Amino acid sequence: MQKMAVFNSVIGDHIITLQSIGSTNEYLQAEIKKGVDIVDGTVIVARHQFAGKGLETNKWESAPGKNLILSVFLKPAFLKAQDQFMLNKMVSLSVLDFINSISTTTSNKVKWPNDIYMDDKKVSGILINNTIGGNDILFSIIGIGINVNQQAFESDAPNPVSLTQIVNIELELDRCLNSLISFLNIRYQQMKSSEIQKINTDYLNSLYRYNEYHFFYFNNCKIKARIIGLGEYGKLKLIREDQSTIECDMKEIQFIL
Repeated sequence: MQKMAVFNSVIGDHIITLQSIGSTNEYLQAEIKKGVDIVDGTVIVARHQFAGKGLETNKWESAPGKNLILSVFLKPAFLKAQDQFMLNKMVSLSVLDFINSISTTTSNKVKWPNDIYMDDKKVSGILINNTIGGNDILFSIIGIGINVNQQAFESDAPNPVSLTQIVNIELELDRCLNSLISFLNIRYQQMKSSEIQKINTDYLNSLYRYNEYHFFYFNNCKIKARIIGLGEYGKLKLIREDQSTIECDMKEIQFIL
């Protein structure tokens, strides 16, 4: 295990690189359970993650040494538990900023709540685990996976893509990591400095299929609707062709790609 300090900003001041691990999120959770004092802003990077997880039972496929696989440990004491969806917005925009620095097209979007899509294909997934105490967020473990140099995908995931498949060059992972951390720090500082409106506006303008009619599965029924915004606690708001509105969480809505 290699340790190094590369940044003076909150995120990335401490970076721990693991050659192979089941899950960087689970590694951090295990360290916390053992009583290890994790420094705010610590980044855990895996060269190979063999049991990566997404939302619920989803898996995250990553070929060894090809992609960015990391978890960030944060203590956002300034953010109340009721506002925890701001972390989804902040991290999603940070990853999107990084993706845009590699390949700027109008098709780079945030698929609600926090996947990053390029040309209708998934290039990045984010998994955030918050530990709540009363009205406060005690700490957050933010898992980020970005397909960088992987050329082939073997899992049954329906629509993966990597940056190298888009830009047709192999990218240097360490430079990509440093760039991503810079974007995370910029967006985290925005959130910490109460630039909430900018984050909200940028997130809404970056939403995949925002304000366009598309088909979705809502409570297992196929509907045609368009995304019109976010409700309380980050719920997705849609309007159907008959002008009736829907406000739903992740378990109730499914995008039809």
